[in-house]
Amino acid sequence: MPEFLELLTPDVAIDKFLQYLKDVNLKVEKNKTQNCLNRVLAKNIVSKDDIPAFTRSTVDGFAVRSKDTFGSSDVMPAFFEIIGEIKMGKPANFQLSTGQACLIHTGGMLPDEADSVVMVEHTQYSNSGEIEVYKAISSGENVILKGEDIQQGDQVLTSGTLIRASEIGALMALGITEIDIYELPRIGIISTGDEVITPDEFPDLGQVRDINSYSLSAIVEKLGGIPRTYPIVKDEREQLMDMLKKAFNENDLLIVTAGSSASVRDLTADVINELGTPGVLVHGINVRPGKPTILAFANGKPIIGLPGNPVSAFVIAHLILGKIMHVLRGEIKQFSYQSFKALTTINVASVAGREDWVPVKLLDIEKDGMKLVEPIFYKSNLIFSLLTAIGLARIEPDVTGLEAFSEVEVFII
Repeated sequence: MPEFLELLTPDVAIDKFLQYLKDVNLKVEKNKTQNCLNRVLAKNIVSKDDIPAFTRSTVDGFAVRSKDTFGSSDVMPAFFEIIGEIKMGKPANFQLSTGQACLIHTGGMLPDEADSVVMVEHTQYSNSGEIEVYKAISSGENVILKGEDIQQGDQVLTSGTLIRASEIGALMALGITEIDIYELPRIGIISTGDEVITPDEFPDLGQVRDINSYSLSAIVEKLGGIPRTYPIVKDEREQLMDMLKKAFNENDLLIVTAGSSASVRDLTADVINELGTPGVLVHGINVRPGKPTILAFANGKPIIGLPGNPVSAFVIAHLILGKIMHVLRGEIKQFSYQSFKALTTINVASVAGREDWVPVKLLDIEKDGMKLVEPIFYKSNLIFSLLTAIGLARIEPDVTGLEAFSEVEVFII
């Protein structure tokens, strides 16, 4: 019986994989800015304008020369002549002289010579054409200066930036209604095994419905990829080779489930090596669940071989895809699962040197101000054991088990 090539820690295995992923050729497309939420920018954005394009008020009040307010107080107000009102959306066709002011609204353009705005709350009309100002203000108070947000020539967004609502708003402020973005990575998913049938079929004894194609598709979609499932492949070399070649050519990443353990009937590693060079990089990760995982790279494309057991495939897919999908999307920042610290309610066994990922459910009680989680003990082919899980608790490889009420970090799934 063949053995695993080498058992690597998850971090070492994924780092080895990432070294090759850096050379992946990403495709670029144009799209309307308004349609690019959660997509990744493919070109730097440089502003052609000053934002704001003019000095504007941040309050309702009166545009003034700040030096004319010096010494103003409740007992000794300053008097200003009102020479007009600045209309919204119109240029300020006024020029202030000593002791003059203009009525201005939030967002209105400051007239020439004005350098600040006194809030309406600090003023009072003394007659129809004059106000009293009860507070001294400094230059630049209650205004945004021209170019204070962004100046012409500034690089405002960098290639690899995830487009959020704020980025869309910023791009629209610059009048950029179309941008270059990276195409979403296409992820081919193949389930293998003589015993595997489609979910709409009724299983005979010894058969199981395909779970992995669908749970993995959901994970891929959550992480920003486009999943594509293929017909189930039996444990037959020629059929497996034909399907892997087809999916390999049609996608940016290929995921194959089952056929990765050290067994005379497991063909995946051999077939992957025939798809291109360098072939299998990692065959075996020192982690539970998911020890027989394969990481490979062939002719510029990554391939992942996952265990067939649904829980193992589910856990390892989160672990690996969460670390690599940002590269395939062209994103600078790695996806980060939300996590929280909690205490385990019972002892959890572990083996030194192996990283364990344990599903846990959240309890409605706390201890010493910390949340309590209860480990879910399962067998790796029992997918329903995950239904009550809020996340996965990571047990470090240098830990030989956890005692009850030990602190763990829980990654939400």
